[in-house]
Order: sequence, then C-alpha cells, then structure tokens
Amino acid sequence: MNARLIAIALFGFSLQACAQSKAPAAATTPVPASAPVKSGSDAAIRASLGKAAPGVTISSIKASPLPGIMEVMVDGKVLYVSSDGKHLLQGALIDLGSRTNLTEASEAVARQSVLAAIPDTQKISFAPANPKYRVTVFTDIDCSFCRKMHSQINEYNRLGIAVDYLFFPRAGIGSESFQKAVNVWCAPDRKVALTMAKAGTDLPKKSCKNFVTADYNLGNKIGVNGTPALYAANGVTVGGYLSPADLLKALQKQDK
Repeated sequence: MNARLIAIALFGFSLQACAQSKAPAAATTPVPASAPVKSGSDAAIRASLGKAAPGVTISSIKASPLPGIMEVMVDGKVLYVSSDGKHLLQGALIDLGSRTNLTEASEAVARQSVLAAIPDTQKISFAPANPKYRVTVFTDIDCSFCRKMHSQINEYNRLGIAVDYLFFPRAGIGSESFQKAVNVWCAPDRKVALTMAKAGTDLPKKSCKNFVTADYNLGNKIGVNGTPALYAANGVTVGGYLSPADLLKALQKQDK
C-alpha cells in the first residue's frame, strides 16, 4: 500500500485524475538523504502506520528538518510522522529561505534510482538523434491531456527532448484503457500504434506478453496520481501536460 492509498484509507479520497498539473512553484533540486534513524521512534512509527493502513510498506525513516517529526518514505512518497507515531502530516515541506520544496527533493532522490533502473525494452520512446533531455512520461490512452501532448511529439523532439512512455491506465488493471495499452504494446509497430490510439483510432484487440501491468504498478509505487506525469532524468516532477516550450524551460531550470 503506497502513500496515496494511505490517504485513501485514512481520509477516504482519491487523487487520480487526468488533469493538467502545474510544475512545482518552488525549486526541487534533489538533496542527498540523511542517515536512517535507529531509535525507538522507528518501531513506534511502523506500528502506528501498520495499524492505520495494514500492508503498508515503509522503505525508510529518517529525521526531518522539523524537531520531533520524522520523514517516512512509503513507495517513493514522503509522509511526516511524529516520533511517537501519534500524528501524521501529508504535504509539501518548504524551506522558505531557499524556496526549496524539501518533500519533492527527497521523493526525487528515490524516484531517480527507480526510473534509472527501467530497461529500454519496457519503454516506447520518441527521441531526436541527439537529445539534450529525456523525460519519462506515464500516459493513458484515453487521457485528453496525454493525447494533446502526443499530438505535439514532433515539436518536443525538435527541441531536443526525448520522450520515454510508460503506461498508466488510470481506470486500473483490466479496464478498457488498460486493454487499449495492451493493444498498442502488441502491435507490430508500437510507435505507430501509440500515435494512432492517441488520435482516437480503435486498434484490433491483442494479447501478448507486455509491460502494462508492470508500468501501472511502477507508477503507483512512485506516486503517479494523474496523467500525463512527467519526470526529468534526476527524478524531479516537471509537470503534468506542458507545452513543448514550457517543458524545455522546466528542464533547463534543472541545469541551474
């Protein structure tokens, strides 16, 4: 159970939507993780979260910049929990001095290693000959903003941006959107099939060994909550749908 599902379990709301997301307002340069905390707070936090959301998998617990509050990583998403395990906070922790989103920075470090481990054979890539930047994009065939983005794929490539697609059918495994993703993956030419599907063409129903379930599970693991979800090579979230020019600007900011 990931951090989004903890929120659903505790508060009864869902964050999944095909919506245009804004890039984070604050800087999100990844920062190195501090050493894991070895104390009684670790056990207290694990016990409390395990009771509140049975099956939760905690990947790390470390001190946060806030006294008495621990940073807990749950499948690539950060939660803040009091050291006694009695209180939980969700949201962005901002360093007002540097205007750095510390929450996104910690999550980006975790995401970077996960995304870097994805083999090329799992992606459907649209890339120029010598790309300046690469983005990993979790996409849904039926998402309107995903379709808008793909309709501009040549312009992203012209600006030197390579787009590596992974599937994230928001309706879930076994849904109509899921089957459409499988149809694309099983087609003789996946790039042509993806372009046709994004344009509204109904492809022949197919069945073959594919990565759609693996993509979907990976998206949940790193906290994808809408499509398209765009990640830079350093793991930073650069936005939902962004125009080619705006995406280039967002990626250039990561160089500073």
